[in-house]
Amino acid sequence: MKTEQKKLLIITYYWPPAGGPGVQRWLKFVKYLPDFSIQPIVYIPENPTYPILDEGLQKDVSEKAIILKNNIFEPYQLASFFSKNSTQKISSGIIPAAKKQTLLQRFLLWIRGNLFIPDARVFWVKPSVKFLKKYIKENQIETIVTSGPPHSLHLIGLQLKKELKVTWLADFRDPWTTIGYHKALKLSLYAAKKHKQLEHEVLNSADKIIVTSKTTKEEFQAITKRPIEVITNGYDVENVTKQTLDEKFTLAHIGSFLSNRNPKLLWEVLSELIHENSDFALHFQLKLIGKVSQEIVDSIAHYNLNEYVNNLGYVSHQEALEHQRKSQVLLLIEIDSPETKSIIPGKVFEYLVSERPIIAIGPKDSDFAEIITSTNTGVFFTYEEKEKLKKTISSYFELYLANKLAVFPVGLQQYSRKKLTEQLVTLLKNE
Repeated sequence: MKTEQKKLLIITYYWPPAGGPGVQRWLKFVKYLPDFSIQPIVYIPENPTYPILDEGLQKDVSEKAIILKNNIFEPYQLASFFSKNSTQKISSGIIPAAKKQTLLQRFLLWIRGNLFIPDARVFWVKPSVKFLKKYIKENQIETIVTSGPPHSLHLIGLQLKKELKVTWLADFRDPWTTIGYHKALKLSLYAAKKHKQLEHEVLNSADKIIVTSKTTKEEFQAITKRPIEVITNGYDVENVTKQTLDEKFTLAHIGSFLSNRNPKLLWEVLSELIHENSDFALHFQLKLIGKVSQEIVDSIAHYNLNEYVNNLGYVSHQEALEHQRKSQVLLLIEIDSPETKSIIPGKVFEYLVSERPIIAIGPKDSDFAEIITSTNTGVFFTYEEKEKLKKTISSYFELYLANKLAVFPVGLQQYSRKKLTEQLVTLLKNE
């Protein structure tokens, strides 16, 4: 006898052909949900303004998923009339340092933070509620999930919860008011208060809340008594052929390299090693893969590292996976701020299964530090541990010269996408 499938409506903004980390989480959940007798129905914008595109991800969309689309109006479409470059950078999260912002960039940030609350996709809320109310009733859907950021999507869930008898799970890939870039939005007192109010209402109206880190869970527990489940991001079984390691001693940063993630201690260490060790200078290369802010570029130049840089720009997800497996060492950099302790970059989990050592730099007590340490996949450093960082890079270089640079991971299975989907399904069944 065939088991009847449970229907799950997933409301998300990022979906192929969108590139970047935001698309991966629910793309992979949707891939595995049918294996657990759950029918995924994915609601996405018809005409989104994605800052990054990756057409290759289209192949990962499950054939068993039902895809619903509805038009969206985004003010970025109008803002690009003034400056397409500035608009695209701000949309993708690359916010220049305050001292280096142009008058136009400051103006656009002020508008983004104060006129579009909680974000620039807020105009999709009302048409989405209207569209989905009808669909939910006609198709007898009992459970919905909203995924943010953009946190406007949680307002869709909030309104549907008020008007219909649905179970609502609010999935937070990143925090809301404590996220690192919030301070850069030049919020007025009114706007800051409005963000807090909406965050409080969402957290106290959703039936269950999903977060990606234990620190975010602790932050939210101070705001709500609703049940909160930690389901991290993860890695999938990707079709990547065996890669030949780079001949150079490559340190590779893969993903957006934002202004506030500028690890000056790393540039200083690399500059010193180049001057102190002629072999290191001969073999070393810094690989940058993804969008890189001008502040990072300028800082690298300041430490006279330009001749050692291979800046490949944005590449497809498939190419990024290949570079993860062929690079000698992988760099993971997070902003040096207490607000970013909860951030676990999605690429962490792909790094874990790349079989390459990780050098991670971030604030003290970072959640991702525990993951890297417990899985034996690399070494974590705070921004104060310059000498420890220098010794580690030197030891990695010596192992590279001896052709012995490798890692021996443990306990990775808990972060597989299928295992995480199983955790999600358990949560859904315990409604």
